[in-house]
Amino acid sequence: MNRKIAYSILELAIVSEGSSFKETLNNSLTLAKVAEENNYTRYWFAEHHNSDAVGSCATSILIGYVAENTTKIRVGSGGIMLPNHSPLVIAEQFGTLAQLYPNRIDLGLGRAPGTDIPTAQAIRSDFMNAAQSFPLEVEKIENYFSVDNKNSKVRVPIAEGVSVPIYILGSSTDSAHLSAKKGLPYAFASHFASTHLHAALAIYQEEFQPADGLEKPYTIAGVNVIVADTDEEAERSFTSLIKMFVGVLTGNSQPLQPPTAMTSDLKEILKHPTVQQMLKYSFVGSKEVVKEQVRDFIEATKVDELIMVSNIFALEDRVKSAKLFAEIINEINDEQPIQKL
Repeated sequence: MNRKIAYSILELAIVSEGSSFKETLNNSLTLAKVAEENNYTRYWFAEHHNSDAVGSCATSILIGYVAENTTKIRVGSGGIMLPNHSPLVIAEQFGTLAQLYPNRIDLGLGRAPGTDIPTAQAIRSDFMNAAQSFPLEVEKIENYFSVDNKNSKVRVPIAEGVSVPIYILGSSTDSAHLSAKKGLPYAFASHFASTHLHAALAIYQEEFQPADGLEKPYTIAGVNVIVADTDEEAERSFTSLIKMFVGVLTGNSQPLQPPTAMTSDLKEILKHPTVQQMLKYSFVGSKEVVKEQVRDFIEATKVDELIMVSNIFALEDRVKSAKLFAEIINEINDEQPIQKL
């Protein structure tokens, strides 16, 4: 059957060396406008804390900032790390956003802290209990958005009956079971956690139970994308991402470093099993090269949507990559249709 692959952007608001947080957040809006102009489906902000290099900590505020300054692209969270928050407050925030920007707000929910444990405990003292109660916390949010909740003692009137699609995010197989059971769309963080991608997608497909608003499974996969005019230019930009992941793994997080030549040392780092696992689904190169990589990934996973991460040092290179990626997906969509499992 015919089907079109949707394409979106996951934004971490990564701070490039020499840039301020304000410049970084303004650049996020610039990229969102480019995404809208190039028919991206959605623009999601991740939630991270306690980092000099990440600007996406106040997720709902950034969603409002982008939604206010765009007109049609969906804007949301990829995700709200729910154990950090009160479900009632999240329902209030996203109910408010949906009142202001109708039919444009998405609520992606994850159970990871998006930070280190001490910071997570500083955000919410009962973080560990909330993480273990993730399915119940999701259910609370669903109830706050339901019109049936109007007779409850604890309500979020601004959210009741409002259209805010909920997505379950995961990086292992646990959330695949939950998402399938609840009949919710499922987004997998394969842009840094590749190991369980295929197993999680299989579980979700096999166990999916139709629910209100979603009659069949819907899957999103995260991928790192760096497209440039030449393979050499893309590879050079890729060096910034490699160094960023090395910083994460070694506990030496710092702003995104300027690109350099692909040295023999960086090539050796790429061979390290942990780095290989984290960057496995990184599509880097010219348009022709990335198109083949993306096509192979879609055929192997049968996902409905790709949400790409583009941690590239210079804004102009991010913009070019986003435009070229849109061209790639549109060309693939115009080719022989891919059969859905």
